[in-house]
Amino acid sequence: MDDTFEITREETDSKGRYELVVDGHTAEMTYSRAGATTIIIDHTGVPDALRGRGAGQALVRRGVEDARAEGRKIVPLCPFAKAQIARHPEWQDVLNG
Repeated sequence: MDDTFEITREETDSKGRYELVVDGHTAEMTYSRAGATTIIIDHTGVPDALRGRGAGQALVRRGVEDARAEGRKIVPLCPFAKAQIARHPEWQDVLNG
């Protein structure tokens, strides 16, 4: 597991996106904002070149950490994000519901 990914985040009033770039390949996780305190993770995309390197998990972990720090809850509509959060009980405090 590589914890050294540099993850960037951009957010507008309605949407947000995390991305990391390794060796010219970009992995991303996108979300929609649902009010001031909830985000809906709707997509995680990891190119084949980065599969198995922990990129997707790193993106979800960063989303969880940011949500916790900002007092937000997460609705993981993306199957990958949902599975990652289910696999990590220590992340489940940010689940909405």
